[in-house]
Amino acid sequence: MSNGQGPQGAGPSILYGSGTGGLDPAQRLRQAFLLHQQGRLEEASSLYRELLAVHPDNAHALHLLGVLHAQRSDYSAAAHFISRAVALDPDNPSAFYNLGNTLRDLKRLDDALANYDRALALRPTVEAWGNRGAVLQELGRPNEAIASFDRALAMNPSHATSFFNRGNALRDLYRHEEALADYDRALALKPNHADAHNGRGSILQDFKRFDEAFAAYDRAFSFDPDLPYLEGWRLLSKMHCCDWSHSNDEVARLSRHVEEGKFSASPYVLLATDFSARRQMAAAQMYARDKYPAPSVPLWQGEKYEHDKIRVGYVSGEFHEQATAYLTADLFECHDRAAFATYGFATGKNDHSAMRNRLERAFNSFVDVSGRTDRDIAEIIRRSEIDILVNLNGYFGGERTGVFALRPAPLQVNYLGYPGTMGASYIDYIIADKIVIAEDEHPNYAENVVYLPDSYQPNDRKKPIGEGLPRRSECGLPENGLVFCCFNNSFKITPHIFDIWMRLLAQTENSVLWFLEWNAAVRRNLVKEAVKRGIAADRIKFAPLMKLEDHLARLRVADVFLDTLPHNAHTTASDALWCGVPVLTCLGSTFAGRVAASLLQAVGLDEMITHSLEEYETLALKLARNPEQLAALKARLAENRNACALFDTPRYARNLETAYRAMWKRQQHGEPPASFSVGGGGDGQ
Repeated sequence: MSNGQGPQGAGPSILYGSGTGGLDPAQRLRQAFLLHQQGRLEEASSLYRELLAVHPDNAHALHLLGVLHAQRSDYSAAAHFISRAVALDPDNPSAFYNLGNTLRDLKRLDDALANYDRALALRPTVEAWGNRGAVLQELGRPNEAIASFDRALAMNPSHATSFFNRGNALRDLYRHEEALADYDRALALKPNHADAHNGRGSILQDFKRFDEAFAAYDRAFSFDPDLPYLEGWRLLSKMHCCDWSHSNDEVARLSRHVEEGKFSASPYVLLATDFSARRQMAAAQMYARDKYPAPSVPLWQGEKYEHDKIRVGYVSGEFHEQATAYLTADLFECHDRAAFATYGFATGKNDHSAMRNRLERAFNSFVDVSGRTDRDIAEIIRRSEIDILVNLNGYFGGERTGVFALRPAPLQVNYLGYPGTMGASYIDYIIADKIVIAEDEHPNYAENVVYLPDSYQPNDRKKPIGEGLPRRSECGLPENGLVFCCFNNSFKITPHIFDIWMRLLAQTENSVLWFLEWNAAVRRNLVKEAVKRGIAADRIKFAPLMKLEDHLARLRVADVFLDTLPHNAHTTASDALWCGVPVLTCLGSTFAGRVAASLLQAVGLDEMITHSLEEYETLALKLARNPEQLAALKARLAENRNACALFDTPRYARNLETAYRAMWKRQQHGEPPASFSVGGGGDGQ
């Protein structure tokens, strides 16, 4: 997942390299230049303008006045003056360099690149090579960016910023070990380089070394707490470790900063907090404007396609062994190929797994676009004349929201990977059901809401469960006593929900609570927190990570899956239900906190949905003390599994296709996107 880290470069400068760039020796210009260097910008500006009133074609005065405007962040005026300067004096590398900086600030990246090239042709410098690489990085051309950073480092092997920027480019190419080494080189040269600490944290987070990631983010935060999105990633890495020290204060501070309009957290981070759907939308809109603004000219210009089949393109960075792939593989295989042509656009790594091979076969066309720029990918999609483009990432994982910002398709859909609004004008629809998004919540979603009749979540009827039922002792569990489990990602476990679980263990003799051991810090911290609450360490059990089918085989020895709040179980909940383990949930106030309820309704276990944490705790204790009731729930779940809507993938595919047809028909008739429901019989209403 992106942490909001961007490439750095040298900002506007008065001088470029050594020398004065041939400044006019006239006294007025020297006096203005001296004031400028001293930071007395108002006085310098007045003198530059007085000189230009008499000598309007003085290129040096125009250039320096432009630099002054750039220092004031008035980039449009800066570009105007410096453009006039380079037209009058096309041999001044300083002016081309500063024009490149100014155009970069105006997001005119191609023009900025051309001006850096002009500057380098006249006089190569570390700064120009570095800024050229930074622009190439922003353009999504990491290989070319690396070549520029290499040129900068060849001129100055101690240039910390170039090491940092090259680390960013290497990370974009999934060359994570090399990226980490470059961040470390930058820090060896400049230990207080906050951005490099931040970049280091993002790599360690990708490696799931969350305790080390937190330490890196924390260092960055100590040097520059206002780095964009750092505060949120720092908090999330800490939550991944179940380190709850100062958590109330940190969440409150983050909440306050987001409310103040600061770029403090990615919307993904906020899913695990008590942010309301309204506040999540406001944060997502701010994030979309900052990170992925829509261009003035979209790629799709209103053309009508004449296809025999509706073309649906799925864009994902997780077309490999990952939760989204586990949920969708069967869906892709069930699509009606007589009516739909499906395209998979893989933006992430190829892990060469059985799942990757299965996904490649599931589509009519599967295109590996990893390593390509957002614009390249968007143009490939546009040339493919995709009717409906589906975003399977949103703001999660290997996101490529920039592709959707370019609007390569007539209809664009937020689906499955991100349980919340993207807050972006170029996303037309979100796929939901009437549990995850209540009808009165529409104003909190930038997208139009499409309701499927059962659950919004697809599942895989073919998901394998390992052979044989292991003994509990083989799983490190006691043979007797109740086994509660929660295999949710560790960042979803909050102190408040953990308090409930510990009270439950205290009142249920011989019971244990079973977690996945996501990292060593999770084991250490959860055991410590249990002991603080009076629960013996040996009642907190951990399951090592293993292949999915083997994990599902052992999951069956659990008695009850205890869900989390405010962020529910998603894939882990459907896994438990598939394996015959009842899930107990509490209905939250946002999409992310209502998913387990959606799944339970679709599998016919509505009574396992509670509406307050008090009710949740009461029902958990009741089930723990009533083995007959628990056995009856398990029996009903086993009976329902093969007949319920949750695991009926062909039925799900037909309903989703009905939704796609309804979207497509509105677009074909010139009607704007609008919310609608798909009836249980597969009809759009």
